[in-house]
Amino acid sequence: MVETAGGGPGDGAAEVLDRPLPDGVRRRVVQIVSDGFGGLTVAELPAQLRQYARFAPNRRAKFAGNAMAAALETDPLFRQRIGEKLREAQPELTGALDAGSPPPAADPLDVAAAAYVLRPTGWVKLVTAAGEEALRADAERADEESRAELERLRAELAVAREHTRAETERLRTELESARKEAESLHRKLRAALSDVKRGEAALRKTHAEMDTVRAESHAQVSAAESEARRLKARLGETEAALEASRKAAREGRSVEDMRVRLLLDTVLDAAQGLRRELALPPVSVRPAETVDAVEPGRMTPKDIAARALSEDDPAILDQLLALPQAHLVVDGYNVTKTGYPQMPLEKQRLRLLGQLSQLAAQTGAEVTCVFDGAELVAPVLLAPPRGVRVLFSKPGITADELIRQLVRAEPPGRPVIVASTDREVADGVARAGARPVASAVLLKRFSRS
Repeated sequence: MVETAGGGPGDGAAEVLDRPLPDGVRRRVVQIVSDGFGGLTVAELPAQLRQYARFAPNRRAKFAGNAMAAALETDPLFRQRIGEKLREAQPELTGALDAGSPPPAADPLDVAAAAYVLRPTGWVKLVTAAGEEALRADAERADEESRAELERLRAELAVAREHTRAETERLRTELESARKEAESLHRKLRAALSDVKRGEAALRKTHAEMDTVRAESHAQVSAAESEARRLKARLGETEAALEASRKAAREGRSVEDMRVRLLLDTVLDAAQGLRRELALPPVSVRPAETVDAVEPGRMTPKDIAARALSEDDPAILDQLLALPQAHLVVDGYNVTKTGYPQMPLEKQRLRLLGQLSQLAAQTGAEVTCVFDGAELVAPVLLAPPRGVRVLFSKPGITADELIRQLVRAEPPGRPVIVASTDREVADGVARAGARPVASAVLLKRFSRS
């Protein structure tokens, strides 16, 4: 159907297509616009198409197809310019359309697309006819494809039927054979089930026997392990005693001899110190001297009480260290963390050992400093200062336990002083016969030097 809109009779520009452009014709139109697009300058292009000016023809047709078709329909000047490019590219086809006699051998889609662009008289009929021709061609092609597909399916169906008959016969034969085999297997299965039941009964009996044997074995193994641990402990004790005996033999005296000798030296020094303190004359005691009385120049019990010192007075530590064969044992980290906890552990140790070295030189007492080594990942590289013995506890043993071992190693009667604020340590060494003093007392003694 052709409608005229604003033009005179026979004016193709006035004709209007009253239906959508057939798909085949539209594709050819978009291709024509895309081919002629590249021959125009950017200024000659509509504003909505200028962004596609640098696209390749195929890419332009893919991404700008709708925009080009819309511009061709609404912009007569752009359609005229594309028509000129089409005339340059296909002069024979465009000339025949202008003459009103399209080539009979030409593709109807190409003719319709060219007529849509050039808009000669009767272009709507050409576009409509091309669309109908394309539909007929598609329908004929689909019909031919359907007939070919039908023939192929019929052939496949015949082959499938023949294959099904052969397969059915084969399956019937196999089914009969399987039925006979199943009957044979069923008989064998019943026999096997009987064997399994007998085997399960025998297995339960075996498991019960194994459980009994396993329980007896576990008991024997536990007893053997206990005996082995006991023997190993006795062996360790024996080896330790043997090593101590060998060491004592090498040194020419036993540990007990050393303890007795040390205690004897302590008693002798104490006796000599007492004689010097009391200024005793080298005469025997007279009976009259045993009578309790106050002699001129002697201190009374009141005088002695008046001279008692406070527990926090560092003079107490001086009096204790002045005792014969005195041994000062220091809880290292307890003292350093009381006096200077903000310093790194290495500097804490160095500062404390330097102060202990001065104290040992001043008093002549034996000094042992104990540090907790249970958390150390590697041995501490440290050169002990003169007069100070430095010890680190072994893994699994705290410094507190090592201090108690040192106190227990001393002979009864020797003056041992332990510097620690830890109440558990102080109580433990006091029960062992040592004299505990607070870490603050030792730090005050350092500050007085």
